[in-house]
Amino acid sequence: MSTHQTVQAAVPASSHQLPEIVQNALDRVESLMLSVVESDVTVLRDASYHILSAGGKRVRPRLVLLAYSAVGGKDPDFATPVAAAVELVHTASVVHDDINDHGIVRRGRPSVNALWGRTFALLTGDFLFTKVYELMAPFKDMNIILADATVALVEGETLQASAVKENNFTREVYYKIIARKTAALFRAAGELGARLAHGQPEQTEALANFGYNVGLAFQIIDDVLDLTGDTEQLGKTAGIDLEQGRGFAAVQEKDVITSLKEKVLQGDAIHEAYEQAQQLVTLAISELDIVPDSDAKTSLIDLAHLIVERSY
Repeated sequence: MSTHQTVQAAVPASSHQLPEIVQNALDRVESLMLSVVESDVTVLRDASYHILSAGGKRVRPRLVLLAYSAVGGKDPDFATPVAAAVELVHTASVVHDDINDHGIVRRGRPSVNALWGRTFALLTGDFLFTKVYELMAPFKDMNIILADATVALVEGETLQASAVKENNFTREVYYKIIARKTAALFRAAGELGARLAHGQPEQTEALANFGYNVGLAFQIIDDVLDLTGDTEQLGKTAGIDLEQGRGFAAVQEKDVITSLKEKVLQGDAIHEAYEQAQQLVTLAISELDIVPDSDAKTSLIDLAHLIVERSY
């Protein structure tokens, strides 16, 4: 595969298209990610190409680029390395997730773990994480923001594993987990984009808060879809989070895991989860009041709505 091959990001259709300048920058994010993982160690290169070329929703790099444009950034290409770095953090984390969860499908393809085994999947995830340093090196203090989010991600995954092991998976614990493992990186994406464009402090904070609330909603919907969807719809192994006792709906029920899906679908847990996600999206959108109207702002609002309307 050529490192210059562009991958179409898989996101739900929207009535409002991304601004052309942002879409072009997002296409270049794809090329940049493929080029940065070039290696003469064949398995690292091939495994990295495999997961990256599968596409994905690319919500996090979109958020970086749209936040940048929303506060007046004129050259989205300047933000593409940061957008690529944020997506590589996420991609590395899902490669590692598939090791922990024994996932065999990811983004509609066999997972890295399924094709190359646990050892090479672990090393591929490590490789992707370390490539983030290369992309972020020119951005100096911006590294602190992304490093804090990456630490939070690992802490969230660890809290999750500990809660399951200790049989201490309460609603309070659930929200602590998703705030760290998902929302922190979304928050960083919004903040980084705004900072790269030298946004006003209050605008930067608003976009960080927007990202945080969208990230919470995203994970809640992801957990619901893991419960109600199938592997073909989701593009990943379905039911993994359920089997490990995770997810909003899993917190709602205290029944044994084997009967949890059936019981939850008979109750109000799914409806409640969607309502909670919608409230978070509404809160996120309200944060944008301080941001001037623009195509980028409209696209941010669309992105927030798509979080709760998606089916995969």
